[in-house]
Amino acid sequence: MPETTRFRCLDGWTDPAELVGHVPGEHAFWLDAGVDAAYGWSWIGSGEPSNPPDPVVDGTSRRSPGSETGTGPFVGGWVGWAGYDGAASRAGAPAEGDAGEPDALWLRVEQFVAFDHAARRVWVAAPDDAIDDFAAQVEGWRAAASAVGVRAEGATGGLRAVARVDPERYAALVGDCRNAIRRGDAYQLCLTTRFTVRDDHPFDALAVFRRLRAASSSHHGGLIRSGERALISASPERFLGLTGGTVLTSPIKGTRRRGDDASSDDQLVRDLVTSPKERAENVMIVDLMRNDLQRVSAPGSVVVERLLEVETYPAVHQLVSSVSGSIRPGTRLSEVLAAAFPAGSMTGAPKLSAMTILHELEGAPRGTYAGCFGWVGRDGDADLAMIIRSIVVNGEQAYVGAGGGITWGSEPEAEVDEVALKARAPLAALGADLPPLWRERVR
Repeated sequence: MPETTRFRCLDGWTDPAELVGHVPGEHAFWLDAGVDAAYGWSWIGSGEPSNPPDPVVDGTSRRSPGSETGTGPFVGGWVGWAGYDGAASRAGAPAEGDAGEPDALWLRVEQFVAFDHAARRVWVAAPDDAIDDFAAQVEGWRAAASAVGVRAEGATGGLRAVARVDPERYAALVGDCRNAIRRGDAYQLCLTTRFTVRDDHPFDALAVFRRLRAASSSHHGGLIRSGERALISASPERFLGLTGGTVLTSPIKGTRRRGDDASSDDQLVRDLVTSPKERAENVMIVDLMRNDLQRVSAPGSVVVERLLEVETYPAVHQLVSSVSGSIRPGTRLSEVLAAAFPAGSMTGAPKLSAMTILHELEGAPRGTYAGCFGWVGRDGDADLAMIIRSIVVNGEQAYVGAGGGITWGSEPEAEVDEVALKARAPLAALGADLPPLWRERVR
């Protein structure tokens, strides 16, 4: 991989949604700031399969003060994902991988297009000896996109989703989680399940992502495709941001649906903010993440930057907190992941005990779901989101994972409703509805 990347600003603005369909190759990506984003960055491009990245992340490898500025945080490196099961196993928990599903998938990226939504600028990035050719290629994409526009790609519909467990069984598992908490084996457990969809022909990953982002846009959306395998996500949760030696995590714990009107919407926000169960759930994970980050941060540097703030998305309200720390000198990405991954918001706490209990209760692998995805720069900066509100595609088969945090104060019926709410939009993007018994849970 080249040590430097040249950036060139193109004239005018083009939305990434207009260009992404023209990216060639079987290994491609779109990291998305959201529909009509007014801030943040999106990236599209292609790459080649690679081993997992492991740069030093203490900030010492960042671009020099004389380097180009304003070109965005990603300077080239890797785009990809890491799944849940392998990370759980490395952390000492019992775990089995999904047959035929890779533990991780990473692309080495040297050429890409960066979109600055706030400044409305488009940058092309490539090695010095390739920047002219790549800029000309992207201008060709823009011309083609202008000629044909973005096609509306509706789902065919009528596909059948198969649930790993029915609502009655999930409610019983919530009861088992509460029993484990009562025994003192855990104080929070993130119980998950899966919905599987099959079609007669391979899913069009880009079309599925367009439908998902139209219905459930998010600041950490993404599509990463390698052959017939793809991760499609509208994740609202940043797992790890690494910037100049500072690490930030923003766990989500606490969910409410959107209201039918402004009054009911406001009432649901108030209910979320004042719920003792949701507040306790969030604070427990904040405490866990403080402990995880302390393992790789300078003493005394770990702080809670925000606590119990509401973020609103097209389908849900979420309760979000943020914890940060200063990375110790010489620390590599693998060490940060060993300390913090799988994320506490997807395990519960204490983490090892929670993962062990959940392995027994869930009775099947999570696969890519509950892992993380995003970009890792060769300079050691990174931005990784949780794989939630996501779809994993492999040819003619796809699955959607969903779950929620269980505490002693959890009500089984409410937890069932939350799973149905979270799974509905990703399934709809595939052209499938919730299975009948689950469909009854969504108002």
